Amino acid sequence: MLRERLREFGRDYGDFDAHNGLWEMTEKTAHDGLARMALVPRVLEARGLDVTPGMIAKLRDMGDMRTVEILETILREEVAHVAAGSRWYRWYCGRAGIDPRARFRELLHEYAGGYLHGPFNVEARLLAGFDEDELAALEAGATR
Repeated sequence: MLRERLREFGRDYGDFDAHNGLWEMTEKTAHDGLARMALVPRVLEARGLDVTPGMIAKLRDMGDMRTVEILETILREEVAHVAAGSRWYRWYCGRAGIDPRARFRELLHEYAGGYLHGPFNVEARLLAGFDEDELAALEAGATR
């Protein structure tokens, strides 16, 4: 959808600079499924839950309703992706007898500098498998 939309503007993927943080994290966590499920969907993909509503608002203000529709679809689908990661993360923790909250904090320190960037889309993160206590802890340690 996004590629089609970019092409409507005479652009394409690869035309703009982008980071490769998702790929880098998949490489760093290739040895550990638990770490992968904690950090790829619950950190990197979940960041999309946080930033997409702001992009939607800006595009709506600009009158670009077609791109708004695309981003709204992506946001809905991303909630399900992050929720799947949350389920698998908790499954790994349960299998290993590990407290998911404590291990998540440890993995954040080990792989991601110990904090996440806020603000957080609390509603979407709750739908995606985070709980209120976990979100409060993330908020307390977040950078803005």
